[in-house]
Amino acid sequence: MLLETLTSETIYTGKIFDIRIDEIREGDVEYKREIVVHKGSAVVIPVFDDGTAALVRQYRHAAGKYLLEICAGTLNEGEDPETGARRELEEEIGVTAAKVEKLCEFYVSPGFLTEKMHLYLATEITETKQNLEADEILTVERHSLSDLIQMVQRSEVEDAKTIIGITMAAARLDF
Repeated sequence: MLLETLTSETIYTGKIFDIRIDEIREGDVEYKREIVVHKGSAVVIPVFDDGTAALVRQYRHAAGKYLLEICAGTLNEGEDPETGARRELEEEIGVTAAKVEKLCEFYVSPGFLTEKMHLYLATEITETKQNLEADEILTVERHSLSDLIQMVQRSEVEDAKTIIGITMAAARLDF
Protein backbone atom coordinates (compact mmCIF):
# COMPACT_ATOMS: atom_id res chain seq x y z
CA MET A 1 0.00 0.00 0.00
CA LEU A 2 1.29 3.44 -0.90
CA LEU A 3 2.04 5.68 2.09
CA GLU A 4 2.59 9.40 1.57
CA THR A 5 3.23 12.27 3.99
CA LEU A 6 1.18 15.17 2.61
CA THR A 7 2.23 17.85 5.11
CA SER A 8 4.48 18.09 8.15
CA GLU A 9 4.37 21.12 10.44
CA THR A 10 6.51 21.65 13.56
CA ILE A 11 4.29 23.26 16.18
CA TYR A 12 6.71 23.19 19.14
CA THR A 13 10.48 23.29 19.40
CA GLY A 14 11.96 22.37 22.76
CA LYS A 15 15.24 21.53 24.45
CA ILE A 16 14.66 17.76 24.52
CA PHE A 17 12.01 17.20 21.85
CA ASP A 18 9.94 18.88 19.15
CA ILE A 19 6.31 18.27 18.22
CA ARG A 20 5.02 18.13 14.69
CA ILE A 21 1.71 17.36 13.03
CA ASP A 22 1.86 15.17 9.95
CA GLU A 23 -0.95 14.67 7.47
CA ILE A 24 -0.67 11.22 5.91
CA ARG A 25 -2.35 9.40 3.04
CA GLU A 26 -2.38 5.63 3.23
CA GLY A 27 -4.16 4.27 0.18
CA ASP A 28 -7.50 6.08 0.07
CA VAL A 29 -7.42 7.14 3.74
CA GLU A 30 -6.06 10.49 4.96
CA TYR A 31 -5.35 11.17 8.62
CA LYS A 32 -3.25 13.35 10.95
CA ARG A 33 -0.73 12.26 13.56
CA GLU A 34 0.86 14.27 16.35
CA ILE A 35 4.50 13.21 16.52
CA VAL A 36 7.01 13.86 19.31
CA VAL A 37 10.42 14.12 17.64
CA HIS A 38 13.33 12.98 19.83
CA LYS A 39 17.05 12.50 18.96
CA GLY A 40 17.20 9.08 20.57
CA SER A 41 18.72 7.83 23.80
CA ALA A 42 21.51 5.67 25.10
CA VAL A 43 20.68 3.43 28.06
CA VAL A 44 23.18 1.30 29.91
CA ILE A 45 23.18 -1.22 32.74
CA PRO A 46 26.54 -1.58 34.49
CA VAL A 47 27.13 -4.98 36.06
CA PHE A 48 29.98 -5.31 38.54
CA ASP A 49 32.18 -8.38 39.07
CA ASP A 50 30.10 -9.31 42.15
CA GLY A 51 26.94 -9.66 40.02
CA THR A 52 25.34 -6.43 41.20
CA ALA A 53 24.05 -3.76 38.86
CA ALA A 54 23.97 -0.03 39.57
CA LEU A 55 20.70 1.78 38.92
CA VAL A 56 19.46 5.25 39.78
CA ARG A 57 16.41 6.28 41.74
CA GLN A 58 14.96 9.61 40.72
CA TYR A 59 11.71 11.53 40.78
CA ARG A 60 9.75 11.35 37.53
CA HIS A 61 7.12 14.05 37.50
CA ALA A 62 5.03 12.46 34.71
CA ALA A 63 4.71 9.30 36.85
CA GLY A 64 4.32 11.33 40.05
CA LYS A 65 6.85 9.26 41.99
CA TYR A 66 10.43 8.10 42.38
CA LEU A 67 11.37 5.29 39.99
CA LEU A 68 14.31 2.89 39.93
CA GLU A 69 15.91 3.03 36.47
CA ILE A 70 19.01 2.06 34.55
CA CYS A 71 21.00 5.13 33.58
CA ALA A 72 19.97 6.83 30.36
CA GLY A 73 20.33 10.04 28.47
CA THR A 74 19.39 11.81 25.29
CA LEU A 75 21.96 11.55 22.54
CA ASN A 76 23.65 14.74 21.43
CA GLU A 77 23.19 15.70 17.78
CA GLY A 78 25.13 13.17 15.69
CA GLU A 79 26.47 11.34 18.75
CA ASP A 80 27.29 7.65 18.48
CA PRO A 81 24.98 5.71 20.87
CA GLU A 82 27.88 3.84 22.53
CA THR A 83 29.63 7.15 23.20
CA GLY A 84 26.40 8.42 24.76
CA ALA A 85 26.10 5.29 26.89
CA ARG A 86 29.65 5.69 28.18
CA ARG A 87 29.00 9.39 28.93
CA GLU A 88 25.82 8.62 30.88
CA LEU A 89 27.52 5.82 32.79
CA GLU A 90 30.12 8.19 34.21
CA GLU A 91 27.71 11.13 34.63
CA GLU A 92 25.01 9.28 36.56
CA ILE A 93 26.72 6.28 38.17
CA GLY A 94 30.30 7.53 38.46
CA VAL A 95 31.95 4.59 36.71
CA THR A 96 33.66 3.71 33.45
CA ALA A 97 33.59 0.34 31.74
CA ALA A 98 36.32 -1.48 29.84
CA LYS A 99 33.65 -3.47 28.02
CA VAL A 100 30.42 -2.03 26.62
CA GLU A 101 28.25 -4.38 24.57
CA LYS A 102 25.11 -3.45 22.66
CA LEU A 103 22.18 -5.66 23.67
CA CYS A 104 19.42 -4.21 21.49
CA GLU A 105 17.65 -1.09 20.31
CA PHE A 106 13.94 -0.37 20.49
CA TYR A 107 11.34 2.33 19.94
CA VAL A 108 9.91 3.68 23.17
CA SER A 109 6.36 4.32 21.94
CA PRO A 110 6.21 4.31 18.12
CA GLY A 111 2.57 5.39 17.97
CA PHE A 112 3.57 9.01 18.60
CA LEU A 113 7.27 9.20 19.52
CA THR A 114 10.33 8.90 17.24
CA GLU A 115 12.70 8.11 20.13
CA LYS A 116 14.78 4.98 19.72
CA MET A 117 16.71 3.69 22.72
CA HIS A 118 20.05 1.94 22.32
CA LEU A 119 20.60 -0.49 25.20
CA TYR A 120 24.09 -1.47 26.39
CA LEU A 121 25.57 -3.79 28.98
CA ALA A 122 28.69 -2.43 30.70
CA THR A 123 31.16 -4.73 32.48
CA GLU A 124 34.72 -4.57 33.78
CA ILE A 125 33.75 -1.53 35.82
CA THR A 126 36.09 1.07 37.32
CA GLU A 127 34.72 3.57 39.83
CA THR A 128 35.43 7.24 39.06
CA LYS A 129 33.26 10.19 40.06
CA GLN A 130 29.68 11.20 39.27
CA ASN A 131 29.28 14.24 37.05
CA LEU A 132 25.57 15.05 37.36
CA GLU A 133 23.91 17.83 35.41
CA ALA A 134 22.41 20.66 37.50
CA ASP A 135 18.87 19.26 37.32
CA GLU A 136 19.79 15.62 37.93
CA ILE A 137 18.83 14.68 41.47
CA LEU A 138 19.28 10.97 41.94
CA THR A 139 20.69 8.30 44.17
CA VAL A 140 22.61 5.24 43.02
CA GLU A 141 21.48 1.82 44.22
CA ARG A 142 23.18 -1.52 43.67
CA HIS A 143 21.16 -4.72 43.52
CA SER A 144 21.98 -8.25 42.39
CA LEU A 145 20.56 -9.20 39.01
CA SER A 146 18.56 -12.01 40.63
CA ASP A 147 17.00 -9.51 43.09
CA LEU A 148 16.26 -7.13 40.21
CA ILE A 149 14.46 -9.89 38.28
CA GLN A 150 12.29 -10.51 41.35
CA MET A 151 11.67 -6.76 41.73
CA VAL A 152 10.45 -6.67 38.11
CA GLN A 153 8.13 -9.63 38.79
CA ARG A 154 6.72 -7.85 41.86
CA SER A 155 6.18 -4.62 39.83
CA GLU A 156 8.69 -2.77 42.00
CA VAL A 157 10.46 -1.75 38.80
CA GLU A 158 7.95 0.04 36.59
CA ASP A 159 10.13 1.70 33.95
CA ALA A 160 10.04 -0.12 30.58
CA LYS A 161 13.66 0.52 29.55
CA THR A 162 14.79 -0.75 32.93
CA ILE A 163 12.67 -3.90 32.68
CA ILE A 164 14.13 -4.57 29.22
CA GLY A 165 17.66 -3.80 30.43
CA ILE A 166 17.45 -6.05 33.49
CA THR A 167 15.90 -8.90 31.51
CA MET A 168 18.41 -8.69 28.65
CA ALA A 169 21.43 -8.30 30.95
CA ALA A 170 20.35 -11.26 33.09
CA ALA A 171 19.86 -13.42 29.98
CA ARG A 172 23.19 -12.35 28.49
CA LEU A 173 25.07 -13.05 31.74
CA ASP A 174 23.12 -16.28 32.47
CA PHE A 175 21.60 -15.11 35.78
